[in-house]
Amino acid sequence: MINEMTSRERILAAINHQPVDRIPTDYWAVDEITNKLMKHLGVKSEIELFDALGIDGIPVVHPTYTGPELVRTAEKSEDIWGVRYKHITYADGAGVYGEVSHNPIAEFETIEEIEANYKWPSADSFDYSNIPALCAQHPNRAIMAGYASPFYMYTNIRGLEQSLIDLATEEELADYILGNICDFLYDYHKRIFEAAQGQIHVCQYTDDFGTQNGLMISVDMFNRFFRKQFERFVKMYREYGIKVFHHDDGAIRPLIPELVDVGVDILNPIQWHLPGMDLKELKDSFGKQICFHGAIDNQHVLPFGTVDEVKKEVATCIDILASDGTGYILAPCHNIQIVSPIENILTMYKTAHELGRFV
Repeated sequence: MINEMTSRERILAAINHQPVDRIPTDYWAVDEITNKLMKHLGVKSEIELFDALGIDGIPVVHPTYTGPELVRTAEKSEDIWGVRYKHITYADGAGVYGEVSHNPIAEFETIEEIEANYKWPSADSFDYSNIPALCAQHPNRAIMAGYASPFYMYTNIRGLEQSLIDLATEEELADYILGNICDFLYDYHKRIFEAAQGQIHVCQYTDDFGTQNGLMISVDMFNRFFRKQFERFVKMYREYGIKVFHHDDGAIRPLIPELVDVGVDILNPIQWHLPGMDLKELKDSFGKQICFHGAIDNQHVLPFGTVDEVKKEVATCIDILASDGTGYILAPCHNIQIVSPIENILTMYKTAHELGRFV
């Protein structure tokens, strides 16, 4: 008999492949859906939403940005990398997303040009003193902090096409760009972990190497450009007792052995309807090494499926990914979009509680 667990205990037990009282659940959604759900359930915060739906959740804490002022308007925004975004509405204006409109180093051809014309972000642009207080707000939940995504950040500052050209033809330039990205991220994360004093449980070292049909880059290219930095960060995470969460969209099956070898603890989002991403094969091959996170289809089932199809999706994922009673955190396979019916979202979590209990 397994005693009733707290959300933190349940999440960490699943990550560590230990018995759980029930399948833990997590929540990923766009702000518009969160606001819609809060209004529907009569709650005023995301944590209250977690409680209302019985979601374990993994709250994310951030240091306070104190650097140069960034553009933030209804029409556009920019980030610390100098990437600019144009805000685009969709779903008849119900939702908004940021589409990259400016890649700050896209036009530079040499390291010297970048050095002369571009300023890399600095970990000094953040105040980390708020981290302990933010962590203390969630005494019974696993807590996530930090976000490192070197390839994604590379493509944002350089442009996707030019980034791929760099990797194929300009190795020295690619190493320089990735090195600067990762040096900032390493310092930034280390300062978060130092400030947290052991209160962080999970951190994302993530990226998007996949497409709907296969990998965007080869496994050899991953090992050439990204593996060493990945290992560097995993070593740091381990030193602070932090689990490695890796998000990687798409049909990434050929890359998963490398991710396991590098030291990934949690793999998300598990788009199992794509080529090569068979659930049973994934569980059989990697279920002892990694905890699966996500898997509830967010391209077809949640937004456009029936309630019965949502129930079937949840049942299938639990039956296979939690076939040994652990090693799975149920969640949508990416941010729930505004086009997803409230009924389908509620059904996902209700079915998870009904079918995912082991006590």
